[in-house]
Amino acid sequence: MTSPHPNDGVTTVNPASGETLAHYPFLTDGALQDMLRRVERGFEGWRAKSLGARLDLLHRFATRLRERKEELARLATLEMGKSITSARAEIEKCAAVIDWYGKHAPALLRDKPMPVPMGEAHLSYAPTGIVLAVMPWNFPYWQIIRAAVPILVGGNGFIVKPAENTLGCGLLLNEIAADCDLDDVFMSANLSREQTAHVIADSRISGVTVTGSVRVGRILAGIAGQYGKKSLLELGGSDPFIVLADADLDKAVDAAVAARFANCGQVCIAAKRIILEAPIAETFSEKFLAKVRALSLTNPLDDDAFIGPMARTDLRDGLHEQVRRSVAEGARLVVGGEPGDRPGAWYEPTVLAGVTPQMTAFREELFGPVACLIEAHDTDHAIALANDSTYGLGASLWTQNAALGQALSQRIEAGGVFINRITASDPALPIGGIKASGYGRELTELGLYEFMNIKTVWAC
Repeated sequence: MTSPHPNDGVTTVNPASGETLAHYPFLTDGALQDMLRRVERGFEGWRAKSLGARLDLLHRFATRLRERKEELARLATLEMGKSITSARAEIEKCAAVIDWYGKHAPALLRDKPMPVPMGEAHLSYAPTGIVLAVMPWNFPYWQIIRAAVPILVGGNGFIVKPAENTLGCGLLLNEIAADCDLDDVFMSANLSREQTAHVIADSRISGVTVTGSVRVGRILAGIAGQYGKKSLLELGGSDPFIVLADADLDKAVDAAVAARFANCGQVCIAAKRIILEAPIAETFSEKFLAKVRALSLTNPLDDDAFIGPMARTDLRDGLHEQVRRSVAEGARLVVGGEPGDRPGAWYEPTVLAGVTPQMTAFREELFGPVACLIEAHDTDHAIALANDSTYGLGASLWTQNAALGQALSQRIEAGGVFINRITASDPALPIGGIKASGYGRELTELGLYEFMNIKTVWAC
């Protein structure tokens, strides 16, 4: 939740109470140029460091994140309303991705021999420059760190524009970077939209990575394309959660509640369309509804909180309008469906049943605590419904037939398929989508190579 001030900056607001938190001015144009010059100089020194030296400084960064976990977590809860336990886990996850690259990067960046008909050849890996990241608010630390770490490990410089409503979180990372001697190559800045476009166009910027909405991602990728610069997009999703007739229903129900309502449903890879094979649709729905009705809106600073407020009132209002349109189109509102009766951006845990492909709730991404129950005639129909989307980020498939699960995973149009588990991100697995969900991959060696020059060297 923010109050925009086009001429001077942004004011952040606590979505749990509606109270003002802080005001952050945009960088002046002079300060922006100073920052670009500083990162340019920093990049030249950073790329010259050995990989071991870079990893040592990043290890120090992970240590500082863990040491300041409570401070970081509390600010995330205040700025976007996530539960304090979720915020703490987010900090640990940020440190863990640094640990993963610290362990695996030396092997991943080693020259790779290549078979050639004559002579000797190998691939080598070199940085490409300074990468601009435009990051969202739903995981205000993880999204930034997930993007930054492989970029920095590879020897590049990194500038990030955090989301406006979680600016405090993004800027706090600057303090930690400075404490680790990374402040010349890791910079978080409050940029206006116009300044963001100017930075992309700047000759010192080699690429752009964006996590966010389809609309914003396409705009920024378009600007990058005008200047021949690479972009990586991780955009929206309407992930299917497919439950087949032979699934373990109790496990699937528990997983569906977590997959849909964690982080107040504000997750790109959340289970947004729950597709149920006909023989178990009624039983699953009864069990699922009972658990959703037991959920309650709670102060996100409480240690036992699960669902807090949404991040902003405008997002809450937009979600409510999507629910209203879906009901008008024939969906059945069986749980919730109303804003919370208190100040802030609260919205009741909500379930829509009888959702069909013609409805808003099926066609659009619902970025909040709203679950859609969709019945499929059979397995083939379930897969067809899952693929009937402009999005293709993740999917969850529930069946006790291991061979069937593997076969169906090849038919599902998504960047990742998770069998008998909820969709998730982990440093050991790449994350990314297809169709309107974007292109490119983050994490693992794929994320490391996205903004590197993979150089062919062939000698005879």
